[in-house]
Amino acid sequence: MSEFSKTVQLSVSGASARILPDGFSDRGYVLEIGGAEQSHVDLSDPSYIFYEYLRRIGNVIDVLAPAGETITAAHLGAGAFTLVRYIQATRPGSAQIAVDIERELPSLVMEYLPLPSGTNCQVIIDDARAATGELPARLGTEAVNAIILDIFSGWSAPEHLAEQSYYSEIKDVLAPGGALIVNVGDDAGLTFFTAQAQSLLNVYEHVWCLAPTDMLTGKNAGNLVLVATDQPLTDETRAHLLGAGPHPAAVLDTHEVQDLIEDLRA
Repeated sequence: MSEFSKTVQLSVSGASARILPDGFSDRGYVLEIGGAEQSHVDLSDPSYIFYEYLRRIGNVIDVLAPAGETITAAHLGAGAFTLVRYIQATRPGSAQIAVDIERELPSLVMEYLPLPSGTNCQVIIDDARAATGELPARLGTEAVNAIILDIFSGWSAPEHLAEQSYYSEIKDVLAPGGALIVNVGDDAGLTFFTAQAQSLLNVYEHVWCLAPTDMLTGKNAGNLVLVATDQPLTDETRAHLLGAGPHPAAVLDTHEVQDLIEDLRA
């Protein structure tokens, strides 16, 4: 057994986690949790993002600040630190925090898939909601530019992390012009996505949605990305996000998100 097929048992969920070669690149690896692929890392190119929904999140980060400009970022759900690596590669020196409730998972990833040299990322072992209020202080700032919530998978998501009241708590620590970026995995019908989108609309002035175009029919299972912010989606930003893909891509503004919710509920 190679070192990259070592398995660890996660103490909170009870699932097993292991890192395996991705099978198609020399320096690419997959983090597998409970038998399902969860994250991908290319050690030779930390700016490369394989999974489509993570690529869309990376595109949102790119519109928050120009390349090379440092930001503060909090990752609620650490995974294999794919987006931590991306931010360090594109905005070196950015102050970051990764929060995960599974103590064994960050240790596994850090040991076998070390972060790029110079990465400034604190690792917090805690429940995401419990850690949220302390994020700015831990980052040494008044508020956080980007908060990425990547824990949800349909109605099996932890209830306390999917509540409207929690989205309000996150808003309290979000910097002006910043964004809460939420990955929502859902089944056909998108009932969980609909509930989360509405909750965000009840709290934030603007909510965008990035997704493959076929996800908007509600007939397919998959991932959609919601972006909650105080900024409207401008034509320039929409064009950038559409052009960045992955294709076929859809980018919805606040009014279109509300329309989508109504269509899915009909």
